[in-house]
Amino acid sequence: MYDTILVTLGATASDRSVIDHILALARLCQSKVVLLHVCDGWAARKFGAEAVSPEITEDHAYLARTLREFQEAGIPARTELLYGDPKREILKWVAENPCDLIAMGTHGHRLIGDLLYGATASHIQHRVDTPVLLIRGKQPAAKSSQPAP
Repeated sequence: MYDTILVTLGATASDRSVIDHILALARLCQSKVVLLHVCDGWAARKFGAEAVSPEITEDHAYLARTLREFQEAGIPARTELLYGDPKREILKWVAENPCDLIAMGTHGHRLIGDLLYGATASHIQHRVDTPVLLIRGKQPAAKSSQPAP
């Protein structure tokens, strides 16, 4: 059913929920996985693939670690590192590369948060014909008001 799954990653802690879900789904469906991240810092937007910055170095390392996790689970995977505006670059990638499912994390923002932080997932889901699986990132546990035992 899902031969190729595109997993968009923000290189944040909320990616963990997406990765965990797709590890299980890809194993179940015997899918190939594409791990995609868009570098969107100033250097990436200005110079594209020619850009050099600590952020881009960290993004390469993050994708390599995540790729190893899928490979160690026996799931065929590859990475894509793009540069620029995430909304535009993800849509461009999907238009040029067939996939059967797009998995994206959400941060759980509400109206004002979406306006302030971009709502990439919402933007993508309304502009593609490919099914989109939105996975809300795990929220940090609330601190208890009771003292520890």
